[in-house]
Amino acid sequence: MFLSVFDMFKVGIGPSSSHTMGPMVAAARFLDRLRASPFHPAGLRASLHGSLAFTGVGHATDRATILGLAGFEPATYDAQKAEAALAAIRETKVIHPPGLPPLRFDPAADLLFDYGPALPGHANAMILRATDAQGDVLLSETYYSIGGGFVLTDAELADAAEGKAKARANVPFPFETAEEMLAMARSSGQSIAGMKRANELTVRSAADLDQGMARIWQVMNACIDRGITGEGILPGGLKVRRRAKGIHDALLAERGLNMTPPHTINDWISLYAMAVNEENAAGGQVVTAPTNGAAGVVPAVIRYWQDHVPGAVPSRIGEFMLTAAAIGGLVKHNASISGAECGCQAEVGSAAAMAAAGLAAVLGGTPEQVENAAEIALEHHLGMTCDPVRGLVQVPCIERNGLGAIKAVSAASLALRGDGIHLVSLDVCIETMRQTGRDMHEKYKETSLGGLAVNVPNC
Repeated sequence: MFLSVFDMFKVGIGPSSSHTMGPMVAAARFLDRLRASPFHPAGLRASLHGSLAFTGVGHATDRATILGLAGFEPATYDAQKAEAALAAIRETKVIHPPGLPPLRFDPAADLLFDYGPALPGHANAMILRATDAQGDVLLSETYYSIGGGFVLTDAELADAAEGKAKARANVPFPFETAEEMLAMARSSGQSIAGMKRANELTVRSAADLDQGMARIWQVMNACIDRGITGEGILPGGLKVRRRAKGIHDALLAERGLNMTPPHTINDWISLYAMAVNEENAAGGQVVTAPTNGAAGVVPAVIRYWQDHVPGAVPSRIGEFMLTAAAIGGLVKHNASISGAECGCQAEVGSAAAMAAAGLAAVLGGTPEQVENAAEIALEHHLGMTCDPVRGLVQVPCIERNGLGAIKAVSAASLALRGDGIHLVSLDVCIETMRQTGRDMHEKYKETSLGGLAVNVPNC
């Protein structure tokens, strides 16, 4: 099992990695398959199933699917060009994918929200079809958006279920569990970040790795800065006001005052996370960390460390990211990072574990203390449901990232006060999260059919 730091941290667009980025990625993959096929299509159709249908409009899944079929991709998304393309497609009912002829596509008729039972493979499913001039299907593929922008076809998902995808990766440190990770750290004398770096260098140069991580942090940090200055009402109809700018202005005004209480640092941590998730809710550029819904936690903890902790230096941000990615990879490999599969424990819980591990590492923690930090953060998110009001990544998601970041900092601090020996291992915690997600009722897993989504007036 090898998941790159660039699998866990991907530049994309809001509001959802599984509901926005995933469908766009799936559409791009379908276009690639269509270009390589012998068929001469005349039209396209798409159907959304399970959670992609129930909360698709709130997550802009319909827009993402249409734009993906028009050739747009998350990492290079241009908002102005996207709006122009959408307007043209709605008016002409024709889509122009790069490398293919113009194809019929009427968003009102050719994009179906199927509210029936979810497809068996995963709660986030979509079927894309290419049709001939008569409307008969020439090519069809089922895609599952499994969280964090990761997409698998029906066949790929079946291979993974059979264990074919669990072959040991050809890397120096092929750890698949936290226990293996700690054993390899002890035998090699390397840190978790050091082992992760060695694995990364088997697929890319040191310069590419460092430049790529620097780019990821640049996008994260710029997202915080945009969120801190953004004003107005978030889209979607809930009329949620952006709050980050007001909080930031108040915190700046209080700086240097003798009466400022020590716990105000929590407001700074929450501010950074909320700034990111307000940008995400507005459809801005964010980095999956490991998902869009949890995108604020890791950058908030890095920004806290850089701006508020004595001795922090930018040159060690890569060490933070590599450590965090190692933990995120373990969670994804052995459980899930998908809210539609395991609830918000899999999103904000995973993000908090990643951030806690990264912070513990750069503050001098041993591998055992880093693992303990991740476990503490994840353990205290167990059971957290995903019940966004009106299917929007706004309530409770924005504030939840702030609290997840605070928990991550607390978890790292607690772990560093100990020697790394603890009762509940990270592996046990990850497995417990997987089982809890399996047992959680579907209405609490990103369908907006229960919890806050039905008890909070959303109009």
